[in-house]
Amino acid sequence: MRLANLDGRLVLIAEDRAVDVEGASGERFSADPQAVYDSWGEFSTWAQGITGGGARFDPADLGPPVPRPRQVFAIALNYRSHADEANFRPPDEPSVFTKFVSSLTGPYGDVRLVDGNVDWEAELVIVVGKTARNVPESSAWDYVAGITIGQDVSERLSQLAGEAPQFSLAKSHPGFSPTGPWVVTPDSVPDPDDLLIACTVNGEEVQKARTSDLIFPVPALFARLSARLPLLPGDLIFTGTPSGVGLGRSPQWFLSDGDEVVTTVEGIGHMAHRFVRERR
Repeated sequence: MRLANLDGRLVLIAEDRAVDVEGASGERFSADPQAVYDSWGEFSTWAQGITGGGARFDPADLGPPVPRPRQVFAIALNYRSHADEANFRPPDEPSVFTKFVSSLTGPYGDVRLVDGNVDWEAELVIVVGKTARNVPESSAWDYVAGITIGQDVSERLSQLAGEAPQFSLAKSHPGFSPTGPWVVTPDSVPDPDDLLIACTVNGEEVQKARTSDLIFPVPALFARLSARLPLLPGDLIFTGTPSGVGLGRSPQWFLSDGDEVVTTVEGIGHMAHRFVRERR
């Protein structure tokens, strides 16, 4: 099942067609793309009976599939290759920060560059389907509504300035958290623990890995996060990026006006963004 935000309305995606959930359910479920996660079990049962129908749509009209999560978690240094290129020792426990909700944007379109060194980070993103507290690793996927693609866009100068890194602020400028194009349920991919993830800049491949390379895979993240605080329906978890970011290259490479970034995850699809300098 694929679930999307089309012009602010919740839709089911089948091939190249979108089924409006509010209309198809006789208003049983809201058109609000965020509200569905508070009744995920009931909704997912209903949605399994929906086949065919819908209307063609323009992918440019897709917004962030989970537009207003209450919590957005992000995991730093969660691939050994990325820890190595950043000159950090792989962590013994997940290194967690947040990306603020105002930075979320959709899967296609322009992202405004800010002053500094703007970098790409392709990520698999997890969508929480029901409240999770003290969840064992063996049960973690039962709490997942779906998976989507994310970019943890980062401005490196402000991130690394000062005594303590400013991860959350440097990674939360408007548009710096693209997600999409839709949420895919885990049963719709061959193996949700082993997916190809890749990123290109202007057609050149810069990142390529498999999510099975995660230091802390999805079950481990659920267990450790839910032991500290409740994970809420509709929350997002950016699971980390593999090696190949601009900061870790020699010479370093950061995004410039007009650069195009395409982010792909196996079984989900791709996002495409053009980074543009604001004209003054």
